[in-house]
Formats: sequence, structure tokens, C-alpha cells
Amino acid sequence: MLAAFASSTVFLACYLYYHFHAGVIRFQGHGWIRPVYFTLLLSHTILAIVVVPMVLVTLSRALRSNFERHRAIARWTYPIWLYVSVTGVLVYFFVYQWFR
Repeated sequence: MLAAFASSTVFLACYLYYHFHAGVIRFQGHGWIRPVYFTLLLSHTILAIVVVPMVLVTLSRALRSNFERHRAIARWTYPIWLYVSVTGVLVYFFVYQWFR
């Protein structure tokens, strides 16, 4: 979990650095795929914001050996973190690979 947290932190830093310097990149898809993409992007963005404090709380509870409270939030944090990870890859493929 510490390795997952570290790699996610490095990724987030690189992602933010890139997007502060690259500017706005627009989705080029047309037709029925646009609402699909924007729905996916919206859910990804909202949950990516929500999961950051959840991960910090979950990790801090585990590091303090407060496992009862850790499990209580981890059962929510893990699936949200997983969803954000998978949809992040999908968003990347939508924008940079499939609909250029």
C-alpha cells in the first residue's frame, strides 16, 4: 500500500506539472462518444478529488495501527481509488490514442 501511495503521489505530481504547462487539451471525438467521454471524465474528476483526503485518512489510520477505523474507511477508499485509476487510463486513451 505504501508503494501504491508513493507511485500515485509521483503520478499526481507529474500529471499536475504536465497540465499546468501543456494548457487545455480538447477531446476530438464526435457523435455519441462525446457524452460517454464527458460522463466518464466528470465521474473520474469528482472522485479523484474526493479520494485524495480519503487515501490520506486511510493511510494515517493504518500507520497509527488504528485498524478498526482504517478498515471502516478503506472499504470505501479502495474501490473509489481503483475506479479513479482505471478511468484515468481510459480518459488518457480517449484523448491521446483513440480520438486524436
